[in-house]
Amino acid sequence: MPVKMGPAGVPLSCKGRTIVEGMDDVISLGLDTMEIQTVRMVQPHHFDQYWQAGVLSHKAEFEMNIHGPYYAELLGDRVQRNRALSKLETSMQAGKVINARHITTHVGPYCGYARGKEANQQVANVLAGVVERSAQLWEDETEYPAFPWLQDGTPMKVGVETSGRQELWGTLEEVLEVVNHVEGTVPVLNMAHIHARGHGRLKTSEDYGELFDQVRNTIGTKTFYCHFSGVEHRMGNALHYTQIKKSDLNFEPLAEFLIEEGDWLDVTIISDSPLLEHDAMYMLQNIERSRHKQLERKAREDRRRALAAQAGLSPEEMEAREKEEKEKRLAAQNEAAKAELEKTEAAKEEKKEEKPAKKATKKKATKKEESMFEESAEDDDDLF
Repeated sequence: MPVKMGPAGVPLSCKGRTIVEGMDDVISLGLDTMEIQTVRMVQPHHFDQYWQAGVLSHKAEFEMNIHGPYYAELLGDRVQRNRALSKLETSMQAGKVINARHITTHVGPYCGYARGKEANQQVANVLAGVVERSAQLWEDETEYPAFPWLQDGTPMKVGVETSGRQELWGTLEEVLEVVNHVEGTVPVLNMAHIHARGHGRLKTSEDYGELFDQVRNTIGTKTFYCHFSGVEHRMGNALHYTQIKKSDLNFEPLAEFLIEEGDWLDVTIISDSPLLEHDAMYMLQNIERSRHKQLERKAREDRRRALAAQAGLSPEEMEAREKEEKEKRLAAQNEAAKAELEKTEAAKEEKKEEKPAKKATKKKATKKEESMFEESAEDDDDLF
């Protein structure tokens, strides 16, 4: 089960702030991939960095990816759609130079299209043209002899990202339907968006299992490209990304699913968190922790089988015996704790009873002093 982790952009701890230096930092951190963020527009002066990144990616077999412009209107009128496709074209050119495996794009608002079949058909038509253009760029190796990966590799996949707001096209079902009909596209499972749009649906490892099973049953893939981050959401809408530890979207259940039941998966997870590589490392640590728990459990099971064989019992009988002994041990501990608590309570009661006795003694002493004073006063009367 290969799991690749990496940040969405140059790591925050990178001093040079260039893409190549960011790749070096990502590799030194033990991470496996990286996604370049073009945000609104690709800057021409970055193409030299892109070429260097592509060479390093090709030689080091390091997975590079690219995210297209964040704002798109693929369902808009012709002017809006052509403007969005023009920006996406520039991102695809950059993806070609950096040897990207995926280019991620948003679709944008519904722009007057009815949800369902009408909108999905229009999105499928537009994305089919995007996939065709990507293939043309990748196959034109004679014009770009400086890019050896164009001859050896396959065109980058066009990733369709799930959206996190109700007014935007991109529910999980919509994305899967379009990807299922357009060859060359893949779903980009943004867990924060799916969680927010589903009113906090991703809570347990079973929830993640259902999600991946839904994707596999719909489009028949075992390869997944995912984004993960903490998210603040309200009423089915994502407001903004947060660090994972400050969100109700936890990574531990996903790590547990990947280790326990995700051996059939080939998954790449990009950290969208504001902490970038820090949360990518946090996710990697959770994966390793889940793997260690799995190994410890297997070791216990092996030990139980060995002890069962020595005792002439079946592993199930040995497990039942261990469970019974554990229950007895816990019962004994509870009894001891209860006895200690009763002893403490009794000591407190004794202290409470001692305090009034001391007060009574003081009162008696005061009365005795008063009687002595009265006697002395009578004596004084006798004197005069």
